[in-house]
This record gives sequence, structure tokens and C-alpha cells, in this order.
Amino acid sequence: MFKFKTIKSTMFVALALSLFPALTFAQDDLNGANTAWILTATALVLFMTVPGLSLFYAGLVRSKNVLSVLMQCFSIAAVISILWLLYGYSIAFGPAEGGWWGGLSKAFFAGITVDSLWGDIPEPLFAAFQMTFAIITPALIVGAFAERMKFSSLMLFVILWSTLVYFPVCHWVWNSNGWLYQMGLIDFAGGTVVHVTAGVAAVVMAVMLGQRKDFLTTAMIPHNLTMTITGAGMLWVGWYGFNAGSALAANGSAGMALLATHMSAAAGALTWMCIEWVRHGKPSGLGAVTGLIAGLATITPAAGSVGPAGGMVIGVMGGFLCFFATNFLKHKLRIDDSLDVFPVHGVGGMLGTLLAAVFVSQELGVFSGNGYAEGMAMGSQLGVQVIGILATGVYTAVVTIILMKVVGAITSGNRVTKEQEQTGLDISDHDEKGYSM
Repeated sequence: MFKFKTIKSTMFVALALSLFPALTFAQDDLNGANTAWILTATALVLFMTVPGLSLFYAGLVRSKNVLSVLMQCFSIAAVISILWLLYGYSIAFGPAEGGWWGGLSKAFFAGITVDSLWGDIPEPLFAAFQMTFAIITPALIVGAFAERMKFSSLMLFVILWSTLVYFPVCHWVWNSNGWLYQMGLIDFAGGTVVHVTAGVAAVVMAVMLGQRKDFLTTAMIPHNLTMTITGAGMLWVGWYGFNAGSALAANGSAGMALLATHMSAAAGALTWMCIEWVRHGKPSGLGAVTGLIAGLATITPAAGSVGPAGGMVIGVMGGFLCFFATNFLKHKLRIDDSLDVFPVHGVGGMLGTLLAAVFVSQELGVFSGNGYAEGMAMGSQLGVQVIGILATGVYTAVVTIILMKVVGAITSGNRVTKEQEQTGLDISDHDEKGYSM
């Protein structure tokens, strides 16, 4: 009787294997816990752009431009999603050799099926997770030209810039075929790919577009700090998906990245508040959330390499340096980066990329990180980090300058008219109002 039951069970299993081989293979190799976490992280990173970043930026502009900022972030999310399907994912993560781009073999997600895996998670999920990074990067740049760039110029620029800057740089850094990846660049979640590219493009565009009317002569007070602080809170929560999700697994690396991220964010917020308290007598809500974002941007490249104490120090340094970079850019250089994209994201991303080479060391006591890759030491790792920053920054600046000129020629100028700027972009670009009271 026992043998008969055993034979029946064996025959049933064999039949199942023959009928559903792909399903069986996927179940054997797919990690359910990792898949569940990256599903969550993907939602969190999209949440960072819509609504997090959208509300953060929208509250900082004047009321006549609130809808335009929301519309810009929302539209970027839509258009980048389509580009990612058409060719963006293929350029960034395709298998082409050479180190510069991934080719077009995965255009339209060719060859990616329900059973395709990237490591031990579904490749469609990996593609979706990386898509959310592609969305937020150009959305960050919106803060540099808020209140003065034409919507048509913005949309064309975003399409071209993502194609020629973000997708290739993503390949350089995060694809195993990429030349910076193979050099050993430490960029866990986007110090160069996201923050350096967005920050450098932001300052270039701010300079080329020129100052807003009445810049530094009339106070341009944020119209709704409640909205801004709400958006900042959403960014703080969403950043767990951004950094911890970049481990691509539900494991200790993700947990440590989350903890280091949180400590850096808290330290950045407190640092900015304290500087304001000393200099101006009172801490501000705007300063607290700006310091928060500075801490988050600075820890991003290092989140997978450092411990929580190292993350705290990185947050303090990010809050300190970004505070003074903001004041220097605006008041000394008189560059109208409307919502401080370069001094917070650009400077923070560069600083964090450099500090990753320091705090990854295992010889710093309580501030130690995970240790260097084989053959690396602090000096050699710093050299690679500098190369990554310079290559990404210079390439982004050159391409951004060219694209601004090309887009301006096509759209008859990138900037709205003086009358439209005075009226506000809500009306001039969309014939709508953010508020009707």
C-alpha cells in the first residue's frame, strides 16, 4: 500500500513538472520575500514624486504657480514611464558590451516575460522599480526653473535629457557592463545617477533661463509651507524605498541602509535648524525640511556602505555644507535656482559620493562601514569616486547646455514672456487656477 501511494505521488509530481515547467522553475528561483519588499519599495519611490516631491515644490512657489509645478511633476511621471517602456530600460540595463549604453535589444521590454528574473526577483518588477528612479530625477530639476519655463519646452527637454543623460549614466553606474560600475564606483542608490545629474542640470538651466522678475529685490515667500512640510514627510518615508529598496532584497543590507538613511535625514534636519537658530535667532520649518532633504540626498550614494553612526555624521556634514552652498549660490553668485536644487541635491550628492569612500572603511570604530572591495583602499576608492563625479557632472553639463539651445530653437524660447510670468503659469500654461476662493 505504501509503495502504491509513493508511486502515485511521484507520478503526480512528474505530471505537474511536465505541464508547468516554467512555473516550477520560477518558483524554485524566485525569492518571495525579496519580491514582496521590492513591490513595496517601488510604490514608495513613486510616492516620492507623486505626491511627495510635487507637494514639497508646490508649496514653495507663489500661489499663481502652484498648479504648474504639480502639473510638471505629474506629466514627467507619465512621459518617462512611456520612454522607459520604449527604450529607456534597454539603454540603461540592456546587455550590450562596451560600457556606455545597453543597446536596444530590450526595447518595448522585448524578451521580458512573467517568468523573467533579475537575480531572484521578477525582471518586470526590477524594471518598474528602476523606472521610478528615472521618473524622480528629471522631476527634481523642476525646482530650478519653477515659475518661468514654458511647459512645452519643459516636456521636450525632459524627453531629450532623459534619453541622452539619465539612461546612459544609469548604465554607466548600475549596469554590470557599465564603465563606472566596473571601476568600482560606490553609488548605492543614486548619488551620481540621480542627484549629480539633476543638480548639475538644474544649475545650468537656472543660469541659462536667467533670474525671475524681482529676484532678490522682492520677497518671494512660499505660499503654503504646510503643503511643503507635508510633502517633505512623504519624501522621508518614500526614501526608505529609494535607499533600502536598492539592496534588491529583504535582508540585512536593506535594514542597515534604512537605518543609515533615517539617521542622516534626522541629523541633516537638526543641523540646518541649529545653524538658523544661531544665525537668525529662530529655527524655521522651511529650514528643517530643507535640511532633511539635504541629509537624505547626501546619504543616498553611501546608504549601502555605511553604518548608522557614519550615516549620522554624513547627515550633519550634508546639512552644514548644503546650507552654506544655498546661501552662496543665491546671494553671492546671484543664481536663481528657484528651489535650491543644485545646493541641496547636487552638492549633497557629490559630498555623499565622496564620503562613501571614507565611511565604508572598517577601521573607524563605531563609525565604520562594510569595508572596501578587494584591492581597494581609501585613497584608491576616493579616486574612483572623484572620477565618477567629474564624468557625470561634466557630461551632464555639456549635454544640458546643448539641449537647452536646441529646445529653445524649436519652441521659440524656453522662457515664458514677462506678462505670462506676471500672471502666473497656472493661467498662462494651463488656463486653470490652483485655488478658486
